[in-house]
Amino acid sequence: MSICYIGLGSNLGDSIAYLDSAISALHSNQSIKKIIVSNFYRSKPHGPQDQPDYINAVARFETKLTPYALLSLLQKIEQDNDRKRDGTHWGARTLDLDLLLYGDAIIETESLIVPHPYLCERSFVLYPLQELEPDIVFPNGVLLKECLSKLPVDDLKLIER
Repeated sequence: MSICYIGLGSNLGDSIAYLDSAISALHSNQSIKKIIVSNFYRSKPHGPQDQPDYINAVARFETKLTPYALLSLLQKIEQDNDRKRDGTHWGARTLDLDLLLYGDAIIETESLIVPHPYLCERSFVLYPLQELEPDIVFPNGVLLKECLSKLPVDDLKLIER
C-alpha cells in the first residue's frame, strides 16, 4: 500500500457538492483505504482572476493502485463530475483532482509529475496538507514547514461546515 495525497478544487457550480462527490467516489472505490480529508478552504484563483474563488481541500489515503491507475481514476472522477477539458490552463472547473504525492515516489513523465510541480508554491494545498501531516518531508527532502514559511495564509478562508 502506498500513502497518497491529492488536492481537490472546484470553482464552478456547487463547489462543495463537487468536492463531497469526489470524496464519496474515493470512499466507494475498493482500491482506496483509510481516507482522511482536510477542512475546506476558499481561495482566490491561481492564474486568470476573472473567475470565481476556489474551494480547496487535501485528502490522504492508502492505495494499491499504481500512480498511473490512480491518475486515471482521478480523471474519471473529474469527468463524472462534469469536468470539461478545453485546453484552458488554470481556468474555471467543476472539479480538479491533483495527485500531489505518491508515497516517496519521484515521477517525471509526460503524463505525470509527482510530487506535484507546484506543490510548494500553493498555500491552498500546503495549509490543508499541514492539517493532515504537519511534519511531512517531501521525497526531495524538503520539509512542509520550509515551504509554508515562504507562503502567506491571508488568501485562505476556512469554510465552516
